[in-house]
Amino acid sequence: MLRATPLGSHRARPASDLPEATVNLPEELLDLLRSPSTCYLATTMADGSPQLTQTWVDTDGEHVLINSVQSHLKTKNIARDPRVAVAVSHPDNPSRYFQVRGRVVEVTTEGAVDHVEALAQKYLGTAYPWYGGRDQVRVIFVIKPERISSMG
Repeated sequence: MLRATPLGSHRARPASDLPEATVNLPEELLDLLRSPSTCYLATTMADGSPQLTQTWVDTDGEHVLINSVQSHLKTKNIARDPRVAVAVSHPDNPSRYFQVRGRVVEVTTEGAVDHVEALAQKYLGTAYPWYGGRDQVRVIFVIKPERISSMG
């Protein structure tokens, strides 16, 4: 995507060269991220088509945090293209939701096992059941929000 430079200049530059705006997570969204809300993560496949995954979600107060497995498709998609979209809806009213578009600024294994255990307590009220086995390498996607919209 190219955008024209200001004041009639005829040069264009890629959108990725434009300065990034800082977007703060609104309090209502922070409340949803801290509760067992329904969340969907959209990544982009190599052919440009969307890939959508239901997932658990969390926040550090500044970023959206999603825990996954290193070998999963969404992790591979993010390694190739860090742009993502996240939809988070209210558990009791799915028509009330937020959409966050942003970039994964970090993928880390540090603290990922403890994080998925905390998410399991939040969502299941019990220890994480290790669906794919304990030998999986867990990762945390740290998503920096660039645009936020809401409905409901």
